[in-house]
Amino acid sequence: MADTLKIEFRAFEAADGGDLVIFVGENLKPGPAVAKRLGTAANGLIAKAAAAEKFKGKAKSAMTIVAPASVPVDRIVLVGLGGDKDLAKTDYAQLGGVVAGKVAARTATVVVDLPGLEPTPKNVADMALGARLRGYSFDRYKTKKDDNAVDGATTLLFQVADPAAAKKAHKALDGVATGVIIARDLVNEPPNVLGPKEFAARAEALSKLGVEVEILNEKALEKLGLRALLAVGQGSERESRVAIMRWNGGKTSDQPIAFVGKGVVFDSGGISIKPGGGMEDMKGDMAGAACVVGLMHALASRKAKANVIGAIGLVENMPDGNAQRPGDIVTTMSGQTIEIINTDAEGRLVLADVLWYVQDRFKPKFIVNLATLTGAILVALAQEYAGLFSNNDELAERLSVAGNETGERVWRMPLGPEFDKMIESKFADMKNSAGRLGGSSTAAALLQRFVNDVPWAHLDIAGTAMGSPQSEINKGWASGWGVRLLDRLVHDHYER
Repeated sequence: MADTLKIEFRAFEAADGGDLVIFVGENLKPGPAVAKRLGTAANGLIAKAAAAEKFKGKAKSAMTIVAPASVPVDRIVLVGLGGDKDLAKTDYAQLGGVVAGKVAARTATVVVDLPGLEPTPKNVADMALGARLRGYSFDRYKTKKDDNAVDGATTLLFQVADPAAAKKAHKALDGVATGVIIARDLVNEPPNVLGPKEFAARAEALSKLGVEVEILNEKALEKLGLRALLAVGQGSERESRVAIMRWNGGKTSDQPIAFVGKGVVFDSGGISIKPGGGMEDMKGDMAGAACVVGLMHALASRKAKANVIGAIGLVENMPDGNAQRPGDIVTTMSGQTIEIINTDAEGRLVLADVLWYVQDRFKPKFIVNLATLTGAILVALAQEYAGLFSNNDELAERLSVAGNETGERVWRMPLGPEFDKMIESKFADMKNSAGRLGGSSTAAALLQRFVNDVPWAHLDIAGTAMGSPQSEINKGWASGWGVRLLDRLVHDHYER
């Protein structure tokens, strides 16, 4: 997907041509910066058009007016901010998405004079980020043009009180937007194009930003003892990989922080094969790994002042004659053994080895892992929240706050000794599936056995990362969920 959006920041000045985007609350009155440009006749024009279209100025609503001859623009686009309760929880990224959706393939002057609000440069940068994410599409495999598609570049000229400060804030966030887009692209790619080897190559591309990337092939993984991960991929003709990404933006003595992603590039279920209906969506079972790659891009692009490890386990789960079977027992890198009850409970096997490898080799301050791990989390939280499991209250709270601030929300789920007991096996140290009841919590309980005492959080993103609900900043199938959340976590708490 090629970017077709140009963004500039300017001081308040008269608009000339194109669209003029102005913001109004429920009283439909624009701010003073707008009134100066449109004159007192603006209120009457807006009121008349709003009455005709039944436009109430509700939050994230919009209406387009053909500009009268006296106004030197083509169209006036009204964007609603809502009432006092809406103003208190304004999501600037979503607001930017609304704007981009109304002025696609046009040049628009966006007057950032928001009645009832005093947006900071960071808020303006969030609007620009939202606009960029709204413009994303994944159509590289389409050979025929959509007759209903709007073609052409979009130019947004944000008029703000401090253009230099807004531009600086935007520069930092633009890399985050690119990170989200990288994650979306990875999840959207078809599985015949993106295997473990190809995914690892995408991670290697981060070296251009100064990220140190190390790719472990099957021979190296066998030597290290990541046998649970290798067992998942042994039914596929495509070799498994682990990619280790290191961003060294802190002091040499700083303890690193770590992010681990599940990267099952296609999940057939293996011998415990999935039903055919909807199996094509299992190309997205690597959304956790995609998020980690996007996050590492975001951190490196803004030169985050932290030492960060990103690790992803890349496998394909297929049912050939060499595939692992229900009843098999695998020995993990930690030495602990796992009885295979269901070969479709494979993601936790991948993560078990990568989590152990990361905590053992890098001694991180904390580990956050992301995985499209269980269908059970959708039953509990639908597609509105990611499930959060953690052994550390401080880390869990920081993730919750970052989630609320970015709109990538998490909900803490139970993780206790009862669930740990449910995964006990008659024949091994544990079993990889304890059945339907508490499925998300028993999966998390297994992962917890591979982090020792390291502060750790597991994000089950099965409902939020693919096929996720449409919003003003996401109109596609893959959301790139988690990049903005984790970038905010790092920015707010772990940079010196």
